[in-house]
Amino acid sequence: MITVVRTGTIEAPVTDGPAPESMLPLRPVEFRILVSLAEGPRHGYRVLQEAQADTPQAPLGLATLYRALKRLEDHGLTREAPAPPDSTDARRRYFEITGFGRAVAAAEAARLRDLVRQAERIALLDG
Repeated sequence: MITVVRTGTIEAPVTDGPAPESMLPLRPVEFRILVSLAEGPRHGYRVLQEAQADTPQAPLGLATLYRALKRLEDHGLTREAPAPPDSTDARRRYFEITGFGRAVAAAEAARLRDLVRQAERIALLDG
């Protein structure tokens, strides 16, 4: 199976490993991390800050974040990235999403969209 993931003008084929749908459903923290990394490489603390800003009702701790990053890396969805040249703190660890991670995040987003549409259809949500 070949999945092509499109990001702007870049296409990233995902050919090895399991189908993205086999990784679903993602834990909310994992999806939040992948969404953050889909915008570009981030250091762990920035991912944490973005997650807390986006969903303040569900606080995320550093230990939870780094455990989730480890799980995502173990499954090939993320990897450690080199620090950018302008980085001033050598202690920061940077992470990036892989092509497979992007495909899994897209599959999870589609799954969640379908659930929201169903909730709207049965009047659980306005819209």
